[in-house]
Amino acid sequence: MKRSLGDASEAHVLAIDLGTSGCKVGIVTVGGRIVSWAFRPIHVAVVDEVGAEQSPDDWWAAFVDASREALFKASVPATSIIAICTSTQGEGIIPVDRDGRPLMNAIIWMDMRGAPYLERQIRGPLNIAGYDALKLLRWVRLTGGAPALSGKDGAGHMLLVRDAFPKIYEKTYKFLNVLDYFNLRLTGRFTATQDSILTSWVTDNRQIDDIRYDDRLIRALGIDRAKFPDLVRCTDDLGPLLSEVAQDLGLTSATRVVAGAIDNSAAAVGAGTLSDGDCHFYVGSSSWIAAHVSYQKTNVFDQITSIPCAVPSKYLMVALQTSGANNIAFLKDRIVFHDDGLIETEPSVDTYDTLDRIVGRMPPGAEGVMYMPWLFGERCPVDDKTLRAGFFNLGMNHNRETLIRAVFEGTALNTRWMMGSVTRFLRHKPAHLTIIGGGGLSSSWCQIFADTLDLPIRRVRDPLKANAVGATIIAAVGLGLTSFSEAAKSIEVGTVFEPNPKLKQLYDDRYELFLDLHQRLAPVYRRLNAPGRVR
Repeated sequence: MKRSLGDASEAHVLAIDLGTSGCKVGIVTVGGRIVSWAFRPIHVAVVDEVGAEQSPDDWWAAFVDASREALFKASVPATSIIAICTSTQGEGIIPVDRDGRPLMNAIIWMDMRGAPYLERQIRGPLNIAGYDALKLLRWVRLTGGAPALSGKDGAGHMLLVRDAFPKIYEKTYKFLNVLDYFNLRLTGRFTATQDSILTSWVTDNRQIDDIRYDDRLIRALGIDRAKFPDLVRCTDDLGPLLSEVAQDLGLTSATRVVAGAIDNSAAAVGAGTLSDGDCHFYVGSSSWIAAHVSYQKTNVFDQITSIPCAVPSKYLMVALQTSGANNIAFLKDRIVFHDDGLIETEPSVDTYDTLDRIVGRMPPGAEGVMYMPWLFGERCPVDDKTLRAGFFNLGMNHNRETLIRAVFEGTALNTRWMMGSVTRFLRHKPAHLTIIGGGGLSSSWCQIFADTLDLPIRRVRDPLKANAVGATIIAAVGLGLTSFSEAAKSIEVGTVFEPNPKLKQLYDDRYELFLDLHQRLAPVYRRLNAPGRVR
């Protein structure tokens, strides 16, 4: 399906942004203007302390409900919705049967239960950094990376199903990523995009415009070849929307479905950072720093690599941390407004605004309190599933306001730790970071990031909706309505937060303390959280 730019002025895309905390749906013009917006939360189930699951049925119900609301508020003709395109959380795995029905809950990106099964699969007689030397060499050479030792990616999740749930594995027709599952529900096709398949570590990524499965990598992983879906590009038109879905949403079957991308790929497009080395900084449930580059490169020790993405002939450098705004959500939901009978107050819609104002009132340095933000282990610059969060140096003079400021600063110090890996990878320190994601809504947090990183933080005008804008651009490019470079020109930067030079010494000192605490506490965390340890 190809359209001319002339008839695109009234065209809209239904853009889906399925994150860990919920499903957002926007009705967006092809030019990137958001007409309407809706959100539905989604529950995360913690399993055996180190597992994390979500229900695919909950995803779909949230999507349908949010889409109906967004379409109602947009008040545009159904015929103007020319495409649906999805951005989702990455690294989740759903085993489905031949009819596309999930055989269990989705194992999402935080889940670490696959680690012991992965360790058995990848070890050999001669090991480097926990991997069989020959397997590691092949993985890095062909894919640009290797399975995460923490088990927090598609490789670990599939091995968990194979070894811990053998009856489900036997019934599995295909293993699908979160994005792939949505495309299946929208079109009936079993596919995977070049970025959604990445962390299964079974594709040869050396020719960026010709990603393909490699049988040697599939044998090394130990998953049946037939259980992997067909590969497509992010901009591929997968066909028309299934009639039953169109009827359920009030759309027409002429609506096309463009394959879309996982969140870090879509965010890189929605942030407008398409030039080589121009970094965006996403702060959602997790956080990452990413930049398009023209080369494939891997640093196994820093857990950072360049990967296939939505933009043709480009790789995307990604440094991913488990710790992001999930720390703020934990503070809000488990501490401040936890429903344990002690308080009757319920969180209001402006809770995050309230936290933001509190942080702004507290002095930099959080009165000496340090916060370690590793609620669910960490990935970059260390892949350590045993790390956990905690406050350090609490005293009688501290209160809830102190803790809130410490949480904001601790996540920023953790980002500075990751920035060292990014700088080494790019061989230069970025001139600035473009912030997107829900965390970018907090002006206080943006300023803390600027001060802690000693970098200007550029906030796009609507940071929360960057992924949906990215999905819209991918759809428009896929339908021949625009190019990536042309679409990036429409993305505007709102506020720029400059680092305060008077705070440089303070945060330099805090950062050294942060690293020291990690070095000293890491052995303690390993003792406390070793697999099988009696608690």
